[in-house]
Order: sequence, then structure tokens, then C-alpha cells
Amino acid sequence: MKSIGEVAARFGLPTHVLRHWEAEGLLTPARAGGRRRYTDADLYRVAAILISKEAGFGLADIRTMLAARSAPARHEVMARHRQGLLARIARAQAALGMLEGGLECPHDDIMTCPHFQGLLADRLQPSSVTGSDHRHADRAVEIVSRRPQDSMASGQS
Repeated sequence: MKSIGEVAARFGLPTHVLRHWEAEGLLTPARAGGRRRYTDADLYRVAAILISKEAGFGLADIRTMLAARSAPARHEVMARHRQGLLARIARAQAALGMLEGGLECPHDDIMTCPHFQGLLADRLQPSSVTGSDHRHADRAVEIVSRRPQDSMASGQS
């Protein structure tokens, strides 16, 4: 059993965040002598909350996901956030590609570089934001799903 201070320090959080999550129904630590005591199961829950927040979940959806009593109920919440996360990953990958291309560019004026312009070409295409997000999301799925094989092929774990 860990104290609130130990758990907060472990995750780099202020203690008031853990208290807030408890008030929101995300955590239910045991009490010993009026003090919160966190089990290993609580630590996994804190980790799940943090990752869910990084994925763009709000506290209400995190609570719904963690409290779901069936896989279909949990899947519904998770599926709702999956597409948005894939779109954000794709936009971040595109931004990283632009930065890497810019770092490789020998031109004094980067905007005249044909390679750099090629990296920006997708943004010049007329399409709805939704259509663009789906294209980016599909590309992100392709990139992410290819990575484990790339790591195994190169001998990395």
C-alpha cells in the first residue's frame, strides 16, 4: 500500500490531481486511519487514466471506459476516440516529416526547395478536413502497424 504522496511522486503528479480523480469517481483508494492508501491495482488505474488523457479522453469518458461492465460497452467508448487519435498521430507524423525534410534542405530559402514543397503538397489539395483526417488516419495506421515488423527485422525488441 502506498500513500498519496508516493503515488503522486511516482507519476510526477501533484497530490491534488489524485484527489480530484477520486472526487470524479476515477479512483477509490482504501483508507487507513483516514489516509488514502493505494494498491498496485490503483497504480495500474492511474497509469490507464494518464494514457487515456494523453489519447484525448475527457474524465467522463475515462470513467465510463474504466467502469464498463462489458467489453462491448468499453469498446464503444474506445472506438469513439480511436479515429481522433489516429488523425492526431497522422498530423504529428506529417509535421515530423516536414521538420526532417527541412533539416535536410540545403537551400537558403526553404520555400523554394522542391523537396520541401513536396512535403507540403498534401495540404494544398482541396478536401474537407474530415476527408483529410481520414487520409492521415489511414496513413497513421499503416505506419504504426508496420513498426513492430520493422523492429523485429532489424533485431530490435
